[in-house]
Amino acid sequence: MDHHKEKKFIKLPKYPGGKPAFQEFIRKNLRYPREAAKNKIEGTVYVKYKVDGLGRVIDVKITKSLGYGCDEEAERVVRLLKYEKAKNRGLRVVATMRTRINFKLPEIKVQYQYKKEKKTPEKTDNEKDTGTTYGYTITY
Repeated sequence: MDHHKEKKFIKLPKYPGGKPAFQEFIRKNLRYPREAAKNKIEGTVYVKYKVDGLGRVIDVKITKSLGYGCDEEAERVVRLLKYEKAKNRGLRVVATMRTRINFKLPEIKVQYQYKKEKKTPEKTDNEKDTGTTYGYTITY
């Protein structure tokens, strides 16, 4: 006789909507710190935090720092997260979670507009006709 006892693992709190919803929440709520943007800082902040039995984020710690205001912004966004309540055998538990918050500067799309200006030089009697010159104004 082969009796397999079902293994019960600790149920971790889940983010409503799963990973895609989690990433969308971060994308929508993350604000690039002015200091980081000014200094063209990009990178990843690693965050460790706990989720209590009611799905609230508590005890946020930065485990890998980026500086320039990115750490504070990563912590702010992580504190906004709300998880589903998780019970294990009727008890509410505190789970430790880890995530990465990526800071990537938006790509600047440059649009060029140019105006063609026709300039016909005024001739004096002893000058030859040199033709028409064009000047360009490029704005972006």
